[in-house]
Amino acid sequence: MGFTPKVFETVAVAGGQKPGTSGLRKKTREFMGKGFLENFVQSVYNALLEDQADMVKGGTVVVSGDGRFFNKEAIQTIIKISVANGVSTIWIGKDGLLSTPAVSAVIRSRGKGNVPFGGFILSASHNPGGIDEDFGIKYNCENGGPAPEKVTDCIFKHTKEITSYKSFEEFTVTDISTVGTTTVEADGRTVNIEVFDAAEDHVAVLKECFDFPAIKKFVSRPDFTMVYDCMNGVQGPYATRIFIDELGLDATCILNGEPKEDFGGPTSAHHGHADPNLTHARALVEKMGLDKEGRKVGNGEGVPSFGAAADGDADRNMITGKQFFVSPSDSLAIIAANAKLLPCFKDGLKGCARSMPTSAALDKVAEVQGLKMYETPTGWKYFGNLMDSGSSYFPKGEKMTPFVCGEESFGTGSDHVREKDGMWAVLAWLQILTAKNEGKEKLVSVEDVVSEHWKTYGRNYYARYDYEGVSKEVAEKLMDGMKEKVKDTEKHSAEGFELQMSDNFRYVDPVDTTAPASENQGIRWIMKDGSRIIFRLSGTGVSGATIRMYLEKYVDAASDVSAHPFEKVRPLAERAMILSDMASLFPASKAGDKDSTGAKLGLAFEGNVCSPSIIT
Repeated sequence: MGFTPKVFETVAVAGGQKPGTSGLRKKTREFMGKGFLENFVQSVYNALLEDQADMVKGGTVVVSGDGRFFNKEAIQTIIKISVANGVSTIWIGKDGLLSTPAVSAVIRSRGKGNVPFGGFILSASHNPGGIDEDFGIKYNCENGGPAPEKVTDCIFKHTKEITSYKSFEEFTVTDISTVGTTTVEADGRTVNIEVFDAAEDHVAVLKECFDFPAIKKFVSRPDFTMVYDCMNGVQGPYATRIFIDELGLDATCILNGEPKEDFGGPTSAHHGHADPNLTHARALVEKMGLDKEGRKVGNGEGVPSFGAAADGDADRNMITGKQFFVSPSDSLAIIAANAKLLPCFKDGLKGCARSMPTSAALDKVAEVQGLKMYETPTGWKYFGNLMDSGSSYFPKGEKMTPFVCGEESFGTGSDHVREKDGMWAVLAWLQILTAKNEGKEKLVSVEDVVSEHWKTYGRNYYARYDYEGVSKEVAEKLMDGMKEKVKDTEKHSAEGFELQMSDNFRYVDPVDTTAPASENQGIRWIMKDGSRIIFRLSGTGVSGATIRMYLEKYVDAASDVSAHPFEKVRPLAERAMILSDMASLFPASKAGDKDSTGAKLGLAFEGNVCSPSIIT
């Protein structure tokens, strides 16, 4: 018989454990507390066993994470609970490491493909790691994508009702540091715990998307150099496998390539905050001859031709050229516009999508190329159904793949997996540069590619402003005030800011007709000239609320496309202060000040004009 499961009494966490935009995120010490992780994992199984018991019993599940503090201990707990709930096979990346896109690739393609019923991803994404920092967990379904709202709602319901969990506490610690299979007898079943090379499946999928030999030839040009900042997250092994082993680059092109539990901590250039943007990716930004606002620094001597960065779980990306920053919104639009240069899209795209706050640069491409275009709430789970339309999951839907999608928060991807994929975006850029440079003596640069795009489609000047750690009361007051204002669009128009529409964004899934509408997804103020002011509450923080404000100004190809974004969006910032009444709620005068709500401000007020700390 071997081991037998035991039932342990537990107490539900007050208010339940509600997953946010991308899973459940809390402080690490909270996850380490008695019953906290156990309650959530058991609640996932309780939800699955309601209507997928045949998949769970005797089934296969993936369990791995980004390597942050508590990752290895959490894996051991999930192994015991999974087996106790009937799982017979558990797949784990070596050392417990799998990037978020790699988990999706493993679910979809390892073995004969689509073997697991799902997977647990242990990550708080770009949030800092460490015992006093952040931890997270999310469940991905059998298609490799994040659980949809109807599943997370069911999980949340169970977290409020849970009174016990099952576990095989007799299990000794499973060795996850060595590739191989551990076999144990449990409750009359043979259980296999398989540890495998973390990079092999994801790299195999990426090699199906891109022409690695052609890229290898291009990056060997004497006038091309590149750097890639892993920010001490999980991407290190993948970067080594692709850039060094596959493309033949020198190991010095990789910055901060060693995965660390605290992502490098306070002594690292990024201060342990593995978030690939101009504020946090300081090693890359400095290397690429830029400042934190994306402006050129110095004469460019010795600056690499191409630079990129990944976040903690490697699903995000930042793209830079020599002294040139590419916004995520522009990056997405440029990949879509040049899709036929990518082997995976050689016959062209059928559809594309962006999150609502992301700039409308992609819309311009879709309009010109006749692509189906979708605007979704923030969260990769909303793209999954679009990519699965016409498949066995939604056989009555129209097939929309090949498909590309992205978010302003440095997330880009396609239908090769069901997660955003930082490495895919970087390889897409290298493939585009490879094609653009074919037969060219002088290097066609990243800046050249972007400038060509703007001259064709115009430019969407764009900036994002963050307020972090805001009290829930103040955040709700701000949003509730605007919810009332958007009901009367005409009343809030002003000279130079004539409104075409205003609303509280609501999304109805065009594929899954059984899914409830997603309400309260952000306040939109849309001008007649295409400019936009967006406010939304972020769902990726662990303490307090984060208010994000997005400003966008479109200019056509005949206009000035060379200005800095702040110069163009400044008037919109002034108008946003009026529409939101934000200045009265945040009486701070200096960036980084704490106001009366205790919020750490990501922007300052200078005569009611904002100075941003993060731009996208």
